[in-house]
Parts: sequence; C-alpha cells; structure tokens
Amino acid sequence: MELQDVWKIYRMGEVEVPALRGVSVEIKKGDFVAIIGASGSGKSTMMNLIGCLDIPSSGSIYLKSQDISTLSESDLASFRGKTIGFIFQQYNLIQSISAFENVMLPLEFLEYDDRDAANRAREILTLVGLSDKMHYRPTQLSGGQQQRVSIARSLASDPEIILADEPTGALDSVTGREVLDMLHSLWKEQGKTIIMVTHDLALAKYARTTIELKDGQIMRISENHEVN
Repeated sequence: MELQDVWKIYRMGEVEVPALRGVSVEIKKGDFVAIIGASGSGKSTMMNLIGCLDIPSSGSIYLKSQDISTLSESDLASFRGKTIGFIFQQYNLIQSISAFENVMLPLEFLEYDDRDAANRAREILTLVGLSDKMHYRPTQLSGGQQQRVSIARSLASDPEIILADEPTGALDSVTGREVLDMLHSLWKEQGKTIIMVTHDLALAKYARTTIELKDGQIMRISENHEVN
C-alpha cells in the first residue's frame, strides 16, 4: 500500500480543517506497522484512508497497485472486503446473533457458498481458541473472547491486510497481551500485513515499523529490528 502526498480536509461550515497534510508513505507487504500519535494527530483519518473507508481530498492511495479513487463504490467495497480485515476497539459485533453467525457475515456479503462459509467460520473460530463458544452470543462472552470473535471475523475472507484500531483499548493488560500475541502470530506465521493504530507506545513495540503522526504530518518512521 502506498500513500502519495495525501491530504484530507474536513469542512466545518466555512472553515477548512486539514486532518492529514501531505502524507507520503509506503507500507510493504508482510510488515507489522504501528501508527502512533496523540489524540488529534490524524491517526483515525489515516486509518480510514488506509482501510479504503474514505478517499483523500487530494493525493493518491494505491492498494496492490490499484488507485482506489478510480474504483466505483461497489467495486471498492468488494476490493476492500477481500483484501482488508478490520479489528475495532469496541468489537462491533452484532449482539443478537452468535459468534459463528458474526464470523459468517462478511462471507455472506462476499457471496461465498453457504457450506464453504460455514466451514471457514468453524475453522477460524477454532484457530482463535473459540471452538467451544461458537454458538454463544457476544453478551455471553468476556471482552477478550469478543475481541477473538472480532479477529476471527477479520480473518474470514483470508485478507492480506489486518487493520487493527486500538485493538486492546477495551481490555485488561493480560487479555490485551494475548490479543497482541495473536496479531504477532498472524504476522509471523501466516504472513499477514498488520497495520495497528494505537496511542500506546508499549503496544507499538510489537511492530517492526512505527509511523509517528503529529498535526496530520509524519514526524518519524522508525524500524524495530529487535522484533522477531
């Protein structure tokens, strides 16, 4: 993925507020990237753009060499669904259906065969250690278990990129570390590209590359060669 001179400007009445100011960066396939910065630094805006949930005011974003601004809304949604898996701080699970059904949802949107989708959902829930909790609803699960369902859902379509927004923000430190260990395993053992947005410098140490934002600009890009 590559961002070239990306600006994102929000209009509030007659006032223009630049959230990102000329950001250029390349995220290589198979990297583990942490995007860090204080509140208001532009992290959430950058995450939305990287996740193809929004388009820039100016500049270009390339995902697998495809300029996302040239895609129709439906083509972009399909491309995003097959390429990027999302993990959110608040899990974003549907409370009225089971863990299994939550993981099935993205596969149904991508029009997978029902049998293939069911097999994939069982396989992924087993991978994240929830083989015995598949038919529990989110309200019957702990926070850590709900985040595991969220991770399973993000993996359902076998995306190349996992985009995690403050993935441990709602968890205690022990459970949060388990989730980070799982992300590290997905990166190291399955070759996923992990992009994690966080304000927590301790979590950023899990990443190989750290991008530091301030006032909508990249202040520093650093490599952590001790990560293994």
